[in-house]
Amino acid sequence: MTIEEFRKLALSFPEATEGAHMGHPDFRVRGKIFATLWPVQGLGMVKLTPAQQTSFIKAEPTVFVPVPGGWGRGGATHVRLKAAKKAGVQKALAAAWRNTAPKKLVEEFEGKI
Repeated sequence: MTIEEFRKLALSFPEATEGAHMGHPDFRVRGKIFATLWPVQGLGMVKLTPAQQTSFIKAEPTVFVPVPGGWGRGGATHVRLKAAKKAGVQKALAAAWRNTAPKKLVEEFEGKI
């Protein structure tokens, strides 16, 4: 997966916008970050719950790894873009979007994403 493919997928979610955080592109829903990109390192990041993180890592350990430190223990998960396939990243981004978006917005689009 390329950086542009990750970007396109992230921006495909309802009300998703691109911004910047600490010098890196990020993706937000109603002002809250659900994913980021580290283009130089070839990494994405998705904001998962710890249980979701465990599931994604178990399913694709060469693609998903915890972010180092406390953020990673809280569910922040790196996506190794070179190893990633669209379907897995789309599922992870959908989970991150649902975790971050307001409940009413999630309910409005449930079943459509």
